[in-house]
Amino acid sequence: MKTKITTWICNLIVLGSVLILANNCRKDLDNTLIIIDNDNDTNFYTASVTIGTQVWMTKNLKTRRYRNGDKIRTTSPATLDISDEVTPKYQWAFNSDEINVDTYGRLYTWYAITDSRNVCPAGWHVATNDDLTVLTEYLENNGFGYQGSGNDIGKAMASVSGWNIDPTSGNVGNDQGSNNSSGFSILPGGYRSFIGTFISKESGGFWWSKTEFSEVNAYARALRSYIDGVYYYYNTKKNGYSVRCLKD
Repeated sequence: MKTKITTWICNLIVLGSVLILANNCRKDLDNTLIIIDNDNDTNFYTASVTIGTQVWMTKNLKTRRYRNGDKIRTTSPATLDISDEVTPKYQWAFNSDEINVDTYGRLYTWYAITDSRNVCPAGWHVATNDDLTVLTEYLENNGFGYQGSGNDIGKAMASVSGWNIDPTSGNVGNDQGSNNSSGFSILPGGYRSFIGTFISKESGGFWWSKTEFSEVNAYARALRSYIDGVYYYYNTKKNGYSVRCLKD
């Protein structure tokens, strides 16, 4: 036990050193080491980034439990059509492959991420549509666009690898090493449709807001490898999208 604890502490020291070096390289960002485990899955969310007045986790949510420890269900099989369910509360690994979770997090229905038991760790919450608008408007107004200004901020929000290659300058999938100037680090984790298909891994990253558009739809955002901006749209609450937690 002593050896395991010592190894864990050493790993944290190394991780902290890496984050400090990264922060020194990006003077416009505030990357902070945080250690959170709220789901009994040994999930550690080890960094956050301050963008304007907001503090965001830099990883998608991975939990299979609500904050109180209750399990968030999944379907069997993972490709089950849930279109006839009224308020389905589910989570999935992309393609039901747990290997995908460490990189991309899990995919959740809107009903699961707005449950009163909470999916984000204590001190954090699922962003509203207004929260996401504050984020994108800050980036648009502070020189994070591909051309230095404007709404072509996709590359500034996207991770530096993993996207389908795109030939057009300014698109997320082009020159990926220059992505992520904001530190938001969205990955192309795809989504799960309500009919049971897993779609768009490596070409798109999709994440929920907790704000309703209508009785059956809710607001979301997306990045695509073949565009330069951020999709602002709404879709069925039964789809499975990623979640980014925002600090209270």
